[in-house]
Amino acid sequence: MGKYELSVENVKKALRSPSRAIDKVFLEYSIRLPATLLNSKCTIGTNVYNRDWDVLILLDTCRVDALKAVADEYDFLNDIDSIQSAGGASGEWIARTFDERHLELIQNTAYLTANAHARQILDEQTQRDNPDKHLTYKTLRFYPTVAVDDLGKLEPLYQYEPWGEDGDLGHEKGMTPPRYVTERAISVGRQMDYDRMILHYFQPHSPWVANALSENRELKEYEDDWWSYLTRTGDVESVWDSYLSDLRYVLDDIELLLDNMDADTVAISADHGEAFGEYGVQGHEIGSLHPKIRTVPWVETSAVDEETYTPTIEAPETESELSTDEVEEQLSALGYIT
Repeated sequence: MGKYELSVENVKKALRSPSRAIDKVFLEYSIRLPATLLNSKCTIGTNVYNRDWDVLILLDTCRVDALKAVADEYDFLNDIDSIQSAGGASGEWIARTFDERHLELIQNTAYLTANAHARQILDEQTQRDNPDKHLTYKTLRFYPTVAVDDLGKLEPLYQYEPWGEDGDLGHEKGMTPPRYVTERAISVGRQMDYDRMILHYFQPHSPWVANALSENRELKEYEDDWWSYLTRTGDVESVWDSYLSDLRYVLDDIELLLDNMDADTVAISADHGEAFGEYGVQGHEIGSLHPKIRTVPWVETSAVDEETYTPTIEAPETESELSTDEVEEQLSALGYIT
């Protein structure tokens, strides 16, 4: 059933959180749906292929002010600029970024991603015909998006650790840990020759697991279901601090990455940001024009392979893609399907 279908349960949710109901109904159809349609005709924001870079690192949901808040802890975070994202959520960013007008560049791009939307969006059949998607998502069918086989390489990195299990590097309630992205990026960079590489890390998208990992405990509500927690308590500080902890979690790995790959220009950005109650909005949605969601950081640095790290994770001989149901379950856990 559709994401915003009228049901008893959804009515109860609306009564508990009127502002969220306004967001899911009024803003969805008066702003986000028209904006998504417009974005299919003329890019709202910046297509990253219009910029020069060798490696593009995407920090999922990273806000400009968040990166600035931790910048003095990392030498490679200098001169933090910003751009307007091509999407209000990962699915829209992928659909708009990998468009036919940039086919020649896309064909020699390796896209290594921990984001479960990648194959779903780039697989034309799934994108067009999934009856469970809400209307705004379905408008992505009008985007001039290339197919999976048009990319030089697409590697879904969530295949390395079974989702929902407590693996060696992650938390049982978390998603793909950054080390999987880092290791595969180092290996692909050393072993293969692509003009460009996009590395899509999951962090700092919720659930935020960094503190729970370091303290060997279960997630607290403000780390797992932060939307409900923030609506009920108004405690932005706990939510923000947890979000920054997961941002540091991924930046620590990027520090390792930059010492173990060669790239003249490494750009650090995000597919979209995140709203924590500003203007009555929480989270992020396809078609959103919210400034905290649409404005994303842009930092340029470089990388030199000092060969200080040897990856241990290898690509499987046969790619074991998550089933459609497993992908849907994963996206639902992240709040994309309700």
